[in-house]
Amino acid sequence: MSSSPRKKKTILFLAANPKNSTVLRLGEEVKEIADGLQRSKKREKFQLEQQWAVTPRDMQRAVLDYKPEIVHFSGHGVGEEGLALEDETGKIKLVNAKALASLFELFMDRVECVVLNACYSDVQAAAIARHIPYVIGMKQAVGDNAARNFAVGFYDALAAGESIEFAYKSGCVSISMAGIPEELTPVLKKKLDFADLETAEQAIVPAIDNILEESSSAVANVPSLVSPAVFLANLDNPEGSVSFDSPLYIDRPPLESDCYQTIAKPGALIRVKSPRKMGKTSLLQRILHHSREQGHQTAYLNFQSADGNFISNLDQLLQWLCVDITNQLNLEDRVADYWKQGMGSKQKCGNYFQRYLLATITTPLTLGLDEVDRVFQYPQVAQEFFGLLRAWHEKAKNEPAWKKLRLVISHSKEVYIPLNINQSPFNVGLSIELPEFNHQQIVELVQKHQLNWSASQIEQLIGMVDGHPYLLRKALYEIARGCLTLEEFLQSAPTEEGIYGDHLRHHLIHLTADPNLEAAMKQVIASSVPVRLEAELAFKLRSRGLVKLRGNDVIPLCNLCRLYFKDRLGVH
Repeated sequence: MSSSPRKKKTILFLAANPKNSTVLRLGEEVKEIADGLQRSKKREKFQLEQQWAVTPRDMQRAVLDYKPEIVHFSGHGVGEEGLALEDETGKIKLVNAKALASLFELFMDRVECVVLNACYSDVQAAAIARHIPYVIGMKQAVGDNAARNFAVGFYDALAAGESIEFAYKSGCVSISMAGIPEELTPVLKKKLDFADLETAEQAIVPAIDNILEESSSAVANVPSLVSPAVFLANLDNPEGSVSFDSPLYIDRPPLESDCYQTIAKPGALIRVKSPRKMGKTSLLQRILHHSREQGHQTAYLNFQSADGNFISNLDQLLQWLCVDITNQLNLEDRVADYWKQGMGSKQKCGNYFQRYLLATITTPLTLGLDEVDRVFQYPQVAQEFFGLLRAWHEKAKNEPAWKKLRLVISHSKEVYIPLNINQSPFNVGLSIELPEFNHQQIVELVQKHQLNWSASQIEQLIGMVDGHPYLLRKALYEIARGCLTLEEFLQSAPTEEGIYGDHLRHHLIHLTADPNLEAAMKQVIASSVPVRLEAELAFKLRSRGLVKLRGNDVIPLCNLCRLYFKDRLGVH
């Protein structure tokens, strides 16, 4: 009697790319997976099924209907908040780790492996791996090319009859072989590891209880694993940007991954906008750092460092731009040669870039322009300068030389100057507006400062400064150093005696110098509900970091601002 043929293993490919998220090349990924399976000698052992624009209900039904052994999700991940599926309108619908773990717990006897090919998905991978033998996630942002190369390498190995662990390693090697420095991003979680951990935890708990009973004084003398002196020595001052090697940088998914994917494209343009002290420079510097890791040359210019007479004169501004970039690229300064020609400043600058800088370098150039809103105070210069940046971006669409140039522009203020819609760089490219930290990110920041706080204490901090990055870091920095307690902070924070004294006084001086702005702020402080202001006044207050939008209305940035300005502006 002949034995029945072995059932094919089903690979269920689930894809989601919501309308309000960065476009991913998921079609290329599944095509390469399918091609790899088809060319393999063991292609008869696998069946590839696909489900697109997946909603939470679609995911559950697909796993139920197809009964797959391998489930592969491609799309966006946002860390603790979950995977980005789609809702009925095609927009983002987040599904958290707990929900995903519960889903796969139902299929723990059938599903052998889950692949989460999405940024920051190691959180979900760890939760699912308590029920599924093998789960692969991404421990940080992963580029489109890296994700696709991992998938191809993984399934090529599976189709060749290799184990899941071998296939995982093959996927990582494929990233490396493609010349992409992201081979450490995929992580493999195994159910066996969690089972061993639970067993160890069960054994450790009674052992610790015995130790405590026998000698509480001995335990008290055990040194901490992290020396407070070492921790404090590495604690960054909250003023200025967050350094690359700082453990205190908090990702705001999917912003970082969106930027990293965009900057890899020829002629890319990224606009980073937010009020001051929200982390623009820290993000811009990380985009430049990522570009260098991808083999780009980079240059960073902070417009606050330029002399005032350079900013107010277009010709001098463009010469300063060219000279500074030339120096950072370690090239010979030939600006004077190009400025001799009888033509306009913009054309001279463009020729210098195209015929010298971009023609000399052999790799892409990522140019970071920080605090460009300083140019806004000179409308005529601003129109010409930003029009030039827009022209370069448009040239990159068709001219090979300009495809090397990628621009990252950072500014705090709203663009009040009347720029022609076809000559402005502020309505093209990838727009990034930095949000405040959410609750989970605030909890993470507290933990990074080694403060063992209760949920109530964290809520007290949030009640004063909300999720404002600088205000949070300033408070945690001082408390972690032992300079004051949480109770002392809450009492003194909205006063000039407190740690924000200089910061608040700076805002007060600028407010009282502009009667219209002062009156608008008084109106906002006096109201217990969102206030409708003239658009220009609302934008100015928001650019200064004093209010935040609620639809078309505004409210105070946080309770700190409400309390301080209520007292100093005499609002009753």
